[in-house]
Amino acid sequence: MMNSKICDMLGIEFPLLAFSHCRDVVAAVSRAGGMGVFGAVRYTPDQLREELAWIDAHCGGKPYGVDVILPNKVQGKGEPLDEEAVIASIPQAQLDFVAGQLSAAGLPSGDLREMARGALHFARNLDVDADAMLEVAFEFPIKLIANALGAPPPVMFKYARAHDVPVAALVGAKEHAIAQINAGTDILVAAGGEAGGHCGDVATMVLVPEVVSVAGDTPVLAAGGIVRGDQMAAAMAMGAAGAWCGSVWLTTAEAEPSPTLKEKMLAASSRDTVRSRSRTGKPSRQLRSPWVDAWEAPDAPATLPMPLQTLISDPALEQIEKLAEGGHQGAKDLATYWVGQGVGLMNQTMSAGEVVQEFKKDFLKAHERLAAALGEAG
Repeated sequence: MMNSKICDMLGIEFPLLAFSHCRDVVAAVSRAGGMGVFGAVRYTPDQLREELAWIDAHCGGKPYGVDVILPNKVQGKGEPLDEEAVIASIPQAQLDFVAGQLSAAGLPSGDLREMARGALHFARNLDVDADAMLEVAFEFPIKLIANALGAPPPVMFKYARAHDVPVAALVGAKEHAIAQINAGTDILVAAGGEAGGHCGDVATMVLVPEVVSVAGDTPVLAAGGIVRGDQMAAAMAMGAAGAWCGSVWLTTAEAEPSPTLKEKMLAASSRDTVRSRSRTGKPSRQLRSPWVDAWEAPDAPATLPMPLQTLISDPALEQIEKLAEGGHQGAKDLATYWVGQGVGLMNQTMSAGEVVQEFKKDFLKAHERLAAALGEAG
């Protein structure tokens, strides 16, 4: 076990945390000595129970965690979810815009308003089903609960304290870190703008020392563009207690993206991602494609607040991904997925366990380089 507060707190050997929507990745990273953290927002409570039961049976008794999205700001938050009203509130202009993108690529659009119903579980998980999701998560011996957007709500702290489980939260600015500490958050994930998915606009190299400077005894995990062990070592040299990584697992053999998306990621450079509101209504980094470019064009309609943007984007992008796998070139061009700027360093497919071992090797080499430099200076 490394000498890291994160290792002590979570009972892991190596302070590398893997955020993934794929249960296979979560279990594999935990077995390899890191900690898999399962992204739960895509699932209903019953589906989450099924996924966590599988992870629990395949992680070799090693620690694992769960990540949810319970944002502080979301349209309709705190009000009873009227699903028909939510569907009706989606502006026709945005639906027509999506239909136009699909048509231009030679793809059928179908009834997009009706298709949005299939993504309503996302809206439920953000608010009305939040308690149910947490209840399911804590049916299992999880060792970490994380919130991806904003300060964890009181209900999360209630469950976590009752089960003696630390609470983590992602932060994108120093003032966010201060607010999280005041709220009682146990672990700060300093997520730089290079990160895939929801992120701020401050670079990781700047954000990590800023957050460390105000964190005190609260451990900080570095995130954003970190896909190798030498980057992890650099972050720990700045005071981080470990790393939180998401993108690097997307091209592993086990991960959930389709072969088309994995091929696009393996071929992408670090400049082939863009931070856009086109997927969820909040800024998130993803592979650049004509889908994303269209939403960023001057004549595009405004993106909708969370969760409405997800209700129109997810069904369309799922259809795009399926047709891309069938060989449709227009769909292949449009296909996109969340990934960070570290994608430029993700050039070959490995298993998740092999990625952990490579992290360890690269970390050790970086440590040896620093030790040699200090020896020469001395």
